[in-house]
Amino acid sequence: MTVDAGFDNRGALNEGAATEKVWDPFVRLFHWSLVGCFTFSYLTGDEWKNAHIISGYVIAGLIAFRVIWGLIGTEHARFSAFIYRPSTVVGFLKDTVRMRARRYIGHNPAGGAMVIALLVLIATIATSGYMMTTDAYWGVEWVGNLHEGAVNLTLALVGLHILGVILASFEHRENLVRAMITGRKRSR
Repeated sequence: MTVDAGFDNRGALNEGAATEKVWDPFVRLFHWSLVGCFTFSYLTGDEWKNAHIISGYVIAGLIAFRVIWGLIGTEHARFSAFIYRPSTVVGFLKDTVRMRARRYIGHNPAGGAMVIALLVLIATIATSGYMMTTDAYWGVEWVGNLHEGAVNLTLALVGLHILGVILASFEHRENLVRAMITGRKRSR
């Protein structure tokens, strides 16, 4: 635990707020690398095929490593720390609408569900993208439609993810973007 600037329970700046390490370097590097590679892939899809394909392979590698890290990684990186029952996720979302959701040090139930949804969708994008480069699936309409549909759904979820981060940051008076950069969050 260390001391850092933070906010007290009234929202006032507290220069001596205790913080703790939550997001390990791999989780943070994965997150920001995925943001960069997904953005790059989206922008180069029709214009710069070779770079788009290479970026897709990098994304597939990132996803594979994140799945492994989700099984054996640090406390807050493990899937077991943030996969909740659907009823818990729904209850959390209802509490969030009322601005009375419980604060979590790691991913909250909605954030955990978003992580899983994004991992599945981005893995679908990478898989269908690879399929489109093979002789067996090159030019097959449903594969292209799956790829494009998964990209569009991912973009929608990214928008919801950003809104959720903003809402949770406001509700709990903490900067979650900074936490994903520094790895530290205000202690309970």
